[in-house]
Amino acid sequence: MALKLSSLSLSKKITRWVHQSAYLSSLPCTKSNQVIPEPNQDPPHSSEFEGKIQFLKNKLHPDSLIGVLDSTNDLKSSLKLFKWASLQKRFYHTADTYFRIISKLGMAGMVKEVEAFSNEMVKERCPGSEEALLALIDSFVQNCRLDEALRVLVTLNSGGYQPSISVFNVLLDALVEEKKDFRSVLFVYKEMVKAGIVPTVDTLNYLLEALLEADKIGTAMDQYRRMRKKGCHPNSRTFEILIGGLIAKKQVDESVVVLNEMFELGCELEVSLYTRLIPLFCRMSKLEEGMRLFKMMRASNVVPDLLTYVALIQCLCKNLHMNDAVNLVDEMTDNDLMLPDHVFVDIVDGFCTLGKLDEAKSFLEDRPVLETHSCNALLGGYCDALNFLGAKGLFDNMVERNVASSQSWNFLIRCLSEDGRTDIASQFLCRMIVSSFAPDFATYSALIIGKCNISEPVAALELFNLVQSRCWILDFVSYAKLVECLCQREKIQEAADVFCYMSSNRCTLQSSSFDMLIKGLCVTGNVDRAIRLLSSVSYCGTSCSTATYSAVMVSLSQLEKADELLVMLSKMIVQGCPLDAEAYCVLIRSKSASREMEDCALFLNRMVGNGLLPDSETLTNLLSVLAEHGQLHIILATIYNFVSKDEILNPAMFNKLINGLWNEGYKTEARHLLDVMLEKRWVPDATTHQLLIRSVVRGGTKCELASNEKFDMQDNISSILVEGLEIR
Repeated sequence: MALKLSSLSLSKKITRWVHQSAYLSSLPCTKSNQVIPEPNQDPPHSSEFEGKIQFLKNKLHPDSLIGVLDSTNDLKSSLKLFKWASLQKRFYHTADTYFRIISKLGMAGMVKEVEAFSNEMVKERCPGSEEALLALIDSFVQNCRLDEALRVLVTLNSGGYQPSISVFNVLLDALVEEKKDFRSVLFVYKEMVKAGIVPTVDTLNYLLEALLEADKIGTAMDQYRRMRKKGCHPNSRTFEILIGGLIAKKQVDESVVVLNEMFELGCELEVSLYTRLIPLFCRMSKLEEGMRLFKMMRASNVVPDLLTYVALIQCLCKNLHMNDAVNLVDEMTDNDLMLPDHVFVDIVDGFCTLGKLDEAKSFLEDRPVLETHSCNALLGGYCDALNFLGAKGLFDNMVERNVASSQSWNFLIRCLSEDGRTDIASQFLCRMIVSSFAPDFATYSALIIGKCNISEPVAALELFNLVQSRCWILDFVSYAKLVECLCQREKIQEAADVFCYMSSNRCTLQSSSFDMLIKGLCVTGNVDRAIRLLSSVSYCGTSCSTATYSAVMVSLSQLEKADELLVMLSKMIVQGCPLDAEAYCVLIRSKSASREMEDCALFLNRMVGNGLLPDSETLTNLLSVLAEHGQLHIILATIYNFVSKDEILNPAMFNKLINGLWNEGYKTEARHLLDVMLEKRWVPDATTHQLLIRSVVRGGTKCELASNEKFDMQDNISSILVEGLEIR
């Protein structure tokens, strides 16, 4: 990070002191906000200070002052000596003396004093001031005193000097590396523009890096697009910064666009670009881009490092390109690179996912892989495929080579348990204990699955009691399996006890299993406990479905607990759980029973609005209650919706609607429903027919009335309706 100042004729004393300061600093990267000495602090050794004054009185010149300042560790004393010398006749400070005191002030974090003395040196026009200021910047940068370096830069710029672009680049580099506030980077860039200095590609690269770090992605892309207008062509470092920064900011698609532009430009790429971008693209599952860069890397005769190989192999395995992954493993071996053990596991997992267990086995056998995890990965693959013979063969080989672990035993026991071979699983459990491997929670989880699979809930529950006594917890699958098995065998309270223990350990039960438990509690009349369990699900992360709440609501409705029913409804709303048809029907029946007409209509309308339909019993009951209270008209919109669905309304419902609406004064609507009923070739009942006749009579002439009186109502209803249907 040192400044390139070889073209400047620096004072030898300054140069020597700059190099020494890099080693003298006890904290090579001390920040500017450290505790600084109080200016009014008395010098600790006044006699020593007076001795130095006496020495300088007899021999005062810049070199002697510099020597005394160098030997004075106390900053207060140094300042007094410097100011005392300033007051002496025929003595003038030089760039060297200013350099010494400014350096001391800067290393002590006294930023304002650095600026003041720097300006004073420039004002005095001391020979070599420019070189001293440049050396100060270099020294402060080397010691991570960037705030002090910025103050000196301002003095250098305002003093009429013309610093080179390298000065600004070094400062920008340091600021970016230290991740300083973007305003500091922008400040240096503005100072450069103010000095009329043209930026280089390195300058713009630092600016790009700072913009991306400050989340100013749009501005960074704009600067990148304008680089050529500034006479700078993007280089390898440009693309490394920009593409890496975009990926870090989750702008992966934009990074691919820039990558393609890099390929089109055809600039010479550096090793650092490959080693940084290939792992990044692989981490984002951009295998095509990662492989393209990798091929370019090899074409440039650059040997990939271990991290690059690992990232590519893992990405290939994730995308199930197993042959390519194996080829890279062989290439690594040729380059004397050893693949980490966890990557062998990824390769085996990839083969197992494809069902190529024999290929996975051959891969391990062809290489000196003695690591237990890799063998366990293959053993797990055999077990998942329920290939017991393959699993047992591999397991015996692992035992023989002494690489079997507790997990190996558990894999085999679980494989047998899931296949219902509990007797053989018990035999392996005995062998496991004899081999000095203690069963753990995974072992018991496997055994519980086995007992559940052969419908032995009592034995499974005994195993669970052992788990509970050891304060272990079951895995996700065995937990759900146990709860379901107990519910199916009508051991609902025991299943609830299992849930309570597991949920107290923040273990999540899958939704379908929890539904089964809640429904079982409700069916057996334990709705209060079901409600308590519902209240605890948020603690363990178990999700409740609509069916779960509906089961509780049905039970509450049967117990005529209307208030608790509404509480359950509010919980559903708070949890964002939508109501199903059963829940709506329960609410409608409850409100019908309590004769709350407006609420009945509200629930029915919302139900239909959500695309759900009530069952026939609920709808019939609701229409009866509404008709009884003369309130059918409040669901007219929903009735018209029902009319369009042939399977909802039956003739009895039509008759009830027509009579009810007619009596409520909605005669036009009643006639319309009667027309629809006749169109469906349904015969109205006597009450509905009388309404029809009355309507005709009231609207006809006297002759028509006389004629109608001749008809016998009871004898001729059928013939009139048949005639009406034939006309239609």
